Amino acid sequence: MFAGAAMSQAMAATFVYVGNADSQDITILELKPNGDLSAVDTVKVPGPAKPGGSLPLAISPEKHRLYAALRNEPYTAVTFDIDAKTGKLKLVGPGPLADSMAYIAIDRTGRFLLAASYGGNKVTVSAIGPNGVIAPAEQVVNTLPSAHAIIVDPTNRYVLHTSLGGDVIYQQKFDAITGKLTPNDPPSVSVKANGGPRHLVFSPDRKFVYLLNELDAAIYVFPWDAKTGTLMREVQIASALPKGFGGKPWAADIHLTPDGKYLYASERTSSTLAAFVVDRKAGTLSAIGSYVTAKQPRGFAIDPSGRYLLAVGQLSNSMTSHAIDKKTGTLTVLAETPVGKNPNWVEIVTLP
Repeated sequence: MFAGAAMSQAMAATFVYVGNADSQDITILELKPNGDLSAVDTVKVPGPAKPGGSLPLAISPEKHRLYAALRNEPYTAVTFDIDAKTGKLKLVGPGPLADSMAYIAIDRTGRFLLAASYGGNKVTVSAIGPNGVIAPAEQVVNTLPSAHAIIVDPTNRYVLHTSLGGDVIYQQKFDAITGKLTPNDPPSVSVKANGGPRHLVFSPDRKFVYLLNELDAAIYVFPWDAKTGTLMREVQIASALPKGFGGKPWAADIHLTPDGKYLYASERTSSTLAAFVVDRKAGTLSAIGSYVTAKQPRGFAIDPSGRYLLAVGQLSNSMTSHAIDKKTGTLTVLAETPVGKNPNWVEIVTLP
């Protein structure tokens, strides 16, 4: 069994997918065990000639499909099959979206696509057909202004989504059979006015949720009640701003290492990544420092091994790869790799 597991691990490969808005394509790279990145392919996302403001991506739970949301009319989610050996993408086809979506996510069964519309002030649920193509939205839920992200909890029973303009996180129940969303009790949790809730992430042990505000760069640490699917009162509010910061905060993305030991958040005005050590019992954060990364880092991701952080800069049209020190959480720049124009989203998968 051990030899078989070792062989399987040796055959596994890690691929990186970057959504590039202005060139309306997806850059595919292979991430080597030593942190090197090699080009695999660049795939156009079929749609209107005029590009959208960003190109959100999502990977199916089985890692066999990738979805890209076009934020230009007619709004669509384009499905690609992922080749498990090469990491390359094969076009399946587009399906309709109800609006321009800033964020898409696939539920844990792989049967539904959930989306949040920043300009449309709504979230939607769409069924995914057997061939992977998105069907018209089955449910549209209106929200306070500027819905920005939507995620499904680890049990697939609850959904959280943010309203940047309303300064709230919505809490909803999710029926994985029908795909229907219904308000939880309470239906929402508020943060400080004008904070601008943007992205959020669950801790690997499912005990905490970390929220990043865009407008004040605050990071909220919420204990998670897995039984009720609700957030408890925050135990800490940290900051993703570097020391001596004097500009206008413009935070973007937030992720944890797979072991839950370190948390990172990107801030676009300073083009930095804020790093924290996580107290896994209390959920609280202790600052490690801020690290310069790709210019205007809207999106980043951490590989499944927890050894590398890959950030894309919208204004640098490149990806900056960082090594994560397993003992300290500090970041070291490894390389800068060209990608498409206005890159904003990163997904990393290990196959098979």
